Parts: sequence; structure tokens; C-alpha cells
Amino acid sequence: MDPLSGAGPRRARGRLGAASPGARAAAAPWARFSAWLECVCVVTFDLELGQALELVYPSDFRLTDKEKSSICYLSFPDSHSGCLGDTQFSFRIRQCGRQKSPWHAEDWHYNSGAPVSLQREPAHYFGYVYFRQVKDSSVKRGYFQKSLVLVSRLPFVRLFQALLSLIAPEYFDKLAPCLEAVCSEIDQWPAPMPGQTLNLPVMGVVLQVHVPSRVDRPEHSPPKQCSHENLLPAPVVLTSVHELDLFRCFQPVLTHVQTLWELMLLGEPLVVLAPSPAMSSEMVLALISCLQPLKFCCDYRPYFTIHDSEFKEFTTRTQAPPNVVLGVTNPFFIKTLQHWPHILRVGEPKMSGDLPKQVKLKKPSRLKTLDTKPGLYTTYSKCGDPGALQVALETLREPPGAMNQ
Repeated sequence: MDPLSGAGPRRARGRLGAASPGARAAAAPWARFSAWLECVCVVTFDLELGQALELVYPSDFRLTDKEKSSICYLSFPDSHSGCLGDTQFSFRIRQCGRQKSPWHAEDWHYNSGAPVSLQREPAHYFGYVYFRQVKDSSVKRGYFQKSLVLVSRLPFVRLFQALLSLIAPEYFDKLAPCLEAVCSEIDQWPAPMPGQTLNLPVMGVVLQVHVPSRVDRPEHSPPKQCSHENLLPAPVVLTSVHELDLFRCFQPVLTHVQTLWELMLLGEPLVVLAPSPAMSSEMVLALISCLQPLKFCCDYRPYFTIHDSEFKEFTTRTQAPPNVVLGVTNPFFIKTLQHWPHILRVGEPKMSGDLPKQVKLKKPSRLKTLDTKPGLYTTYSKCGDPGALQVALETLREPPGAMNQ
């Protein structure tokens, strides 16, 4: 087994040259589960402690204190969001201590066939959150507040959001026994294999997904069907494990998509201030995904708070802003990050079917108050640095093998 340390998966994992995947699955507990997820966390609100980690499953997965703290704070919307009912969003945190070795057999096998933008993260965790806040007179504070969080190193946002939509409402009603049953079902799933279409049964539903391969083409023919020809019930087909509805995400900023694409290509620091974690995380993920099939090689945080362990690192004025895209909801960041060259403020969503009012392009000098209007506040002039943009564009002409190295 791997030595237990402060970070990374803490369960037995095969290495290159070890036994076959089937033999390892029989020998290592939760081997199939950990091909998709690292763990499942439940975060609740404690009157004395605030956000508190109520449960980690499987129980043998070890998180450092810093990772636990980050998951707790990032699993709840901050007080400025006012999210009532159910909401979903995502975050990304840095692993603490020893990073995951890229040479574990299952990682190497998956990464060698996956698009570079969809490879497993060796140094970060994704957190996919289903948060519920509803009035409850039986609770001393008057509200039921709890989050179910899937922690993974795979950037499969669409798949894990669909999975949460199935299991979270049931979990909030039936609690631990339901979660144990779901995790046991996931432990029976086949491993994610690039290029294959897989049937993933959970809670009486079969999710059918195609795992992208680096040899897929945008117009590739319908994926091969699995060996299960006549599934009952009929599977729920997910058109993608990772792609967001980019038009919906970019509706408020359509007139600035070209500028935002250039900022992503150049790896410029950018703050996205949105009304909710759902909007901030979707906008950040949409921005970094617009470079695909290239991988966005800088850091990004779909949802970031003032409690994050890297808050001081990202907000210091003693050095240039780091090359990171931050999704935030607290207007305090407007004042704290005034020295950043690019800030995108997104307003409240409009009624369904209405095209949102386009945000305006403004100079950062206009960014002075906490009630600043929606807009893209930037020092960047379109193609203002043709040399840097040309270098970035050259990566598009690299042969596929060079980009994937």
C-alpha cells in the first residue's frame, strides 16, 4: 500500500507492472470507486463551530486539516449569496502535502488516452457540491443547511452534477444508509476508459456516458454501445461528461467573448464576481474550457472565499497578481483585488428566455465601490500585445503529440 501521508488517495493502488486491474480490484477495497471519486463528504452547519465536516466516506480516506477546512468553507455559499432551496456548484482546491504520483497504473492508463484537458489532476481536488438550505422549525437556527460533496480528481462536471441530482435529495431524507448504498454501487462501476461508452447504474437509474478520447473528433460518429443491449430501465444518456452550455454561460458577456478568450489564452489574472457560487463556478469553468482541446495551464478556482488558505497568497500587493482565474461572490473582493488588471462582474440572471443586458467594457479605474455595476473592467486592449498573443496562438499549430506531452 501507499504510505499514508497528508495528501492524495490513501488506499491501496496498483503501480505499473503490477497485477491486472481485475486482480487489484479484488485485493484493494474501493478500487473501482476511487477510479471515479476520492471520497464523499457531508458538510453541515454547527451553531458553535460554523461549517463542520460531518462525514467522510469511505471512512479510510484521509484528508489533512487544511483540506478539511477548505472543503467546509467552500461547500457553503457565503452570506452574500442568500441561496435558498437547492443549488449546485463546484470548487477546486490544492492538495496538501505529498501530491499524487502520476505513475499509478490506473492514472497512467486513463491519462494516456484522455484529452489533455480532461486528464486526472495530480495536485488538485475538484469538489462538486449539492447544497440545501430550507426553513426547518425543528432546528435551533431555524434552517436546515447541509451540503453533499463529491471529491474527485476528474473534471467531469456534467456527470457529477447529474449524479448529485439523483443521490443528494434522497440522502437528505434517508441520510447515511442511502450514502453507503450509493458508494457501494459506484464501487461496481467499470473504470473510466477513454473512447468507451459506459453504463453506470445508481439508485435504480442507469447513466450512460461516453468518456472522451484524445482521438475523438468534434463530429465523431455515435459512440459504440456497451455490451448491455436491452437495459431496463432505459438509460439516461448524458451528451457529455464535462461540457457546459457555453452559450447560456456566456450570455451576459457575448460582446466580450473574444477579449475573454484572449485573456485565457495569455493566462492573465482574472476575477469573476457573480451573485452566487453556481454562477461564479459555471463562468470560470466556461472560460477555461473555451480553450479546449488545449488545456488551460494556469491555476483556476471556480469558487473562492476569504476563508481559503490561499487568500493571502492571491490578494497580496507586494508582488504581481498570480496567473489565476478566481470565481468569487463576496463584493469585498472588489476592494481587495482592485490592483488586479481584469475583473468581470456578472449581474443577476434575467427571466428565462430573455437575453441578459450585455456588460460593458470599462477601465479598472472605474472600479471603486462595492456596488460597482456589472461589467468587464480591464487594462487589456484587444490584441494589445501581439507578440504574446502570437506565442500563445503558436500552441494551436503544435502537432497533437507535442501538445499532449
